[in-house]
Amino acid sequence: MPSGATGWGEWGMSIRKPNRLLAEERRREILGVLGQNGRITVEEVVRRFGVSAVTARGDLDALSESGALVRSHGGGVRPLTAAPEHPLLVRAGMHRPEKVRIARAALKLIQPLQTVILCTGSTSAELASQLGQQPVENITVITYALNVATKLAENPALSLVMVGGVLRQPSTAFVGPQAEQMMHSLHADHCFMSTVGLDVNVGLTTLDIMEAQLNRCMIQSAAQVTVLADSSKFGHRSLSLICDLQSVHRVITDPGAPPQQVEKLRARGIEVILA
Repeated sequence: MPSGATGWGEWGMSIRKPNRLLAEERRREILGVLGQNGRITVEEVVRRFGVSAVTARGDLDALSESGALVRSHGGGVRPLTAAPEHPLLVRAGMHRPEKVRIARAALKLIQPLQTVILCTGSTSAELASQLGQQPVENITVITYALNVATKLAENPALSLVMVGGVLRQPSTAFVGPQAEQMMHSLHADHCFMSTVGLDVNVGLTTLDIMEAQLNRCMIQSAAQVTVLADSSKFGHRSLSLICDLQSVHRVITDPGAPPQQVEKLRARGIEVILA
C-alpha cells in the first residue's frame, strides 16, 4: 500500500513523528536556556533554533500551558515560586528606614479632597501612620487591610471606606468575591500598591492568589497607580501575578534599587522616585 495512503514512511515510522520529536527537543532546550538565564525571548528562540516567530510563540505558549514557564511580553520567564510569608509584625521591622522614607514620599502625592486606595502590607501601614502624623484634609481612604484601617479609624481628617470579605490572617486582608465586587463599584484618584515582588520582565507579584485578584480590581478602579517597594523587592517574583507594568504610573523606592532595573522602568515611561 502506498505510504501516502497510510501516513507511514518507507521504514515503518510515521512521517509526522520526526517533526514532533524536533518540537519536543527544541522545547527541552528552551527550558534549559530558561533555567540558566531565567528568561527567554521570542527573538532568541527564532535565532537559536532557526524557526519562525509563529513557531517560537507556539513553543512558548505550549510550555506556558504545561506550567513550565510564565509568558511575558515578548517571551517567557521561569515560573513564579512561593516564598515564606512573614507575619506583619516581622515585616514591619524589615527595611524600616526605607519604608518610612517611601511612605513620606507617597504622602506628598496625596492632595485634599482626593480618594485613595491603600492595600495591605507594612509599607502601606507606614503610609497610614504618616497620614495620622500629617493629615491631609477631607480625603477618603479605601482599604481592605485591617492593619491599615486600624491606624486610620480615629483620624478625623479623613473618611474611611472598609472593603469587607473573608479575613486572611497573615496579612489581615479581607479578600474574596464580595471584596472584589465592592471594589469594582468604587473609584479612586490614586492607588498605592505594596508588593512582595517587582520584576521588570514580569510585573508585580504577591503571595496569595485571592489578594492578587483583589489588587487587580484596585488598579482598575484608580486613575493613577503608585507602587511602594523598597529595593529588596526588585528582581523578586512571588507566587501570584498582580499585573504587568503597563498599569503602573510611578514607583517609589530607595536608592538601593538596582540602577539597571530603575533605568528600565524609566525607559517604559514609569516615574521612579528614590526616597
